[in-house]
Amino acid sequence: MNTCFALVDCNSFYASCERVFNPKLRNQPVIVLSNNDGVVVARSDEAKALGIKMGTPLHLIKELVRRNRVYVYSSNYALYGDMSNRVMNIMTTYAPEMEVYSIDEAFLNFSGVSNVKNLAHQIHQAILNGTGLPVCVGIGPTKVLAKIANAFAKKNKKISPVCDLSEISSRNTVLDSFPIEDIWGIGLKSAEKLKNLGIFTGKELRDSDTDKIENTLTVVGRRIVLELRGISCLALETVKPDKKQIISSRSFGKPVYALEELKESISSYVERAAEKLRHQSSVCGHMQVFVHTNRFKAVQQYFNTASIQIPTPTSASNVLVKAAFQGLEKIYKEGIEYKKSGVIISDIGPVGLVQLGLFDAGKSYFQDEKIMKVMDKINQSKGLSSIRLGSSGINQDWKLRSELKSPHYTTRWNDLPKAR
Repeated sequence: MNTCFALVDCNSFYASCERVFNPKLRNQPVIVLSNNDGVVVARSDEAKALGIKMGTPLHLIKELVRRNRVYVYSSNYALYGDMSNRVMNIMTTYAPEMEVYSIDEAFLNFSGVSNVKNLAHQIHQAILNGTGLPVCVGIGPTKVLAKIANAFAKKNKKISPVCDLSEISSRNTVLDSFPIEDIWGIGLKSAEKLKNLGIFTGKELRDSDTDKIENTLTVVGRRIVLELRGISCLALETVKPDKKQIISSRSFGKPVYALEELKESISSYVERAAEKLRHQSSVCGHMQVFVHTNRFKAVQQYFNTASIQIPTPTSASNVLVKAAFQGLEKIYKEGIEYKKSGVIISDIGPVGLVQLGLFDAGKSYFQDEKIMKVMDKINQSKGLSSIRLGSSGINQDWKLRSELKSPHYTTRWNDLPKAR
């Protein structure tokens, strides 16, 4: 059976999410900023046309933004995450197998399915009707070709939101002008190596000697060449592997000096990491706590980290927070202007294999598990952080800046759009 994959990718996802609930943004330049309203992480086509690049600090383009009346928003991850779930749920009704590749794109397995191109148009319309989000669909016999097809569809979406590279003739046309650095799996350094070999396009890479490419780019390069030839080497990852390490960290919205504020931030980050642990039914046996100053600012520079071993692996937020505080107190220094703090959770394993120590309080351990289940259930139904540990604080004045955030249209009752 011939393989067939489709890559469905939302167009300018963050900006498109903002447009769904704010019609005045349609056909207008829109940008979305990173945490702390620092740099540009998403742009509408209109913003791209103005020359606004990804990763550009906002303060460098303030005049351009003002002059062209660019709409600027803080990242609204609650909104984007919920809209992503809606898109993925629609896609699951069209394919027997799906790999969620990122928040705004997924691979679908259509091997053995007829009229895939018509099905791709149906998916495009269903997502548009169901969420208001525009998507493009790339089709190919391999994941690499599906990715290239999607990129081509995005460049030509006014003609058609779907590109099908199932046929060799259509592949030749697209690959002949497709830049080597834009191929999935080819980074900038790899692209430079290939250009030194006289390979500049997808077609030239496809037709190159596989042994020569493997010597240059290892076995990964060989697989990419084979995928460009229509030989599938990359299967769908339908089950995400459990995380082996979880990092939870943020920059502060203002300078932080006090230990109490640092404790609030660390408690908040540990809670988030512990939720992720419980979501994948895991526990952790080791944690690192770190703090550091702003290296771009003329202040006393300081960076330090503390390592904490958890005697009995757990995912209970209250237990992990208590351990994190012990580490934080060891590395805290008075009079330092802190810019960022965070935790790194490791030594992660399945919850079912936890063995209580001889002197562990078994009753307390299982009681913590029950409390966490109740907290998670409330937060799932009422919204993230509806209930949290008191050690995470109430006002959280240290939190990162998000002064331009849109309402949580789909996850908070008070933020529901109002019809007039």
